[in-house]
This record gives sequence, structure tokens and C-alpha cells, in this order.
Amino acid sequence: MKPGIHPDYAETKIHCACGNEIVTRSTVKDLHVEICSNCHPFYTKKEKLLDTAGRVDKFKKKYNIK
Repeated sequence: MKPGIHPDYAETKIHCACGNEIVTRSTVKDLHVEICSNCHPFYTKKEKLLDTAGRVDKFKKKYNIK
């Protein structure tokens, strides 16, 4: 690699809205995110389906899903 043309790759902290902090390395100093793997519904298995106007029930009825 040529010296002087690449950005600094330093240790950084990623701050989540839930209060979780992840220490990693990046070219960006500090990152603030709204959702992380600690609070994301897909990873915590607490995913909720919002049924707006019966769309989920209509889908289940259409494809015979119980």
C-alpha cells in the first residue's frame, strides 16, 4: 500500500440508542446508531407483526396458513 493515501483505521465505539456500546475498528471516529444487534427484533426473537386492517389474517386466509 502507498503511504499517506489511506485514511486512519483506528479503534472506535459504536453507540446504540438502547445504550449498548460496541468497540471495533473503523475509519470513522464515533458512530451513533438507532438500532443494533442487541435490541433489533429479528435478533432478539421479539418480532411483532402489526396487523393493519386485517392484512395478516387476509394473507393467512388466502394461502391457507394457520
